[in-house]
Amino acid sequence: MQKNLIAKIKESLSSVLPVTAVVFLLTVTIVPVSGELFFMFFVGTVFLILGIGMFTLGADTSMMIIGEKIGAQLTKSRKMLFILPVCFIIGVLVTVAEPDLKVLAEQTPIVDSTVMVWAVGVGVGFFLVLAFLRIFLQFKISVLFIIFYSIVFIFACSPVISADFIPAAFDSGGVTTGPITVPFIMALGLGLSSIRGDKTSAEDSFGLVALCSIGPILTVLILGALNNTETVQQELSHPNDYNTISEAFREFIQNFPHYIKDVASALLPIVVFFLIFNVVFLKLDKKTMLKIFVGIGFTYIGLVLFLTGANVGFMPLGQYIGESLAGGRFSWLLVPIGMLIGYFIVSAEPAVHVLKQQVENITEGRISARSLEISLSLGVAVSVGISMIRVLTGVSIMWFLIPGYAFSLIISCFVPPIFTSVAFDAGGVASGPLTATFLLPLAMGACSAVSGGDIAADAFGIVAMVAMTPLLTIQILGLVSRFKASAPAERAVQSVQIGQAAFPIVLDESCDKAMFPQAAERSAGV
Repeated sequence: MQKNLIAKIKESLSSVLPVTAVVFLLTVTIVPVSGELFFMFFVGTVFLILGIGMFTLGADTSMMIIGEKIGAQLTKSRKMLFILPVCFIIGVLVTVAEPDLKVLAEQTPIVDSTVMVWAVGVGVGFFLVLAFLRIFLQFKISVLFIIFYSIVFIFACSPVISADFIPAAFDSGGVTTGPITVPFIMALGLGLSSIRGDKTSAEDSFGLVALCSIGPILTVLILGALNNTETVQQELSHPNDYNTISEAFREFIQNFPHYIKDVASALLPIVVFFLIFNVVFLKLDKKTMLKIFVGIGFTYIGLVLFLTGANVGFMPLGQYIGESLAGGRFSWLLVPIGMLIGYFIVSAEPAVHVLKQQVENITEGRISARSLEISLSLGVAVSVGISMIRVLTGVSIMWFLIPGYAFSLIISCFVPPIFTSVAFDAGGVASGPLTATFLLPLAMGACSAVSGGDIAADAFGIVAMVAMTPLLTIQILGLVSRFKASAPAERAVQSVQIGQAAFPIVLDESCDKAMFPQAAERSAGV
């Protein structure tokens, strides 16, 4: 366990350091900050590194196992009247537990945060039921995406929806799929699909996260239809000024109890549900249960450290940088700097680590973790750049979301299905806690510095953009993969010894190795 923890912390260190280096260069060149504010950012970075390392270790040894065991047991029961309500309850519980959803809800000026959290939870619950039915009935996922996103955009463009609700609705779909939801739902999908046992069952475990992202968009849009009134322009509070480093550090100490309580209340319903489910159905042995509870402990501590570091250390600096850049002489620098931060920040998202590892394992290396990471980083960089342009110009988000999703849905008909499922899952995963606690405050700070800027309409929507662009980049990766697969295979000349004579044969990658096992082994260098 200790070796695994050290390995996870090293992995999180390599993920967090690049974005830290970019922000550090900004603070010593273009946007100078006080020593106290930078100290908070530094402490937040240390918390992030430790938190991500502990969380990913905990997710591997607890959330993934819990989700997979429950999913397999549900499918074995074959009783729809039992499976569907349980899927709904799981969807609501893991969503309400999601920390970055709470961060977004508290920053959203359009509706009460508690109402928004539970509305999003209900949306995820309904669509998790739909996702299970897709696995069970083997519906093509691209068809479901086309149907439901068409409904979303028709609804969003209708006059009954307040314009201020649209960016927040799409943002809610992005933040729903965070560090608690992703490992649990992905493992649940793997458990649900594994019982089929056919060759596509593992690949069908992808897509649950993506479908569950649609539910919150619809439920928040419904809230917009029920509250079709103009929202009051939000006054953005400024980061606190600290006179000494000890005062800044005291901010972390004072916030620790808040996040200790928040994470405990988030994880407790899931743990209680699992305990009841285990007593009634699973009946796991003591060794497995001990491993799971140790993993839950790591998950808990990791999330507390991560959220404290992100909210206390990263959020104030993100807002300050946004205000300084947008309010300065060279406000256009907000676009390339935002893109640079976006490129590196996605690597520090905890749920991205879970997705990369699971994709590489299930696809047996066909989609490598490295190629997935690069595709995500490029997509997020583009989305943050577009979001900064929106902040500076006030262009409606619908001018980007409609063509972006339309193109994504069109090319989904031409790429291998696994790439479509992974792409839509990755879109939700990329928009995690760091997006809500650094990129969103960056946009809000910039919006407050721009004359006539509307925070609800212009700053919100950055999470939605971050969730959309990976759909394009990863599916383009799928098109490239398909093109390479259809290209003529490399030919290799080998010889087969028959008696005293050697006869040349020609092998390529499409050759049936079962027909010429020895020659195939030689051609592979075995």
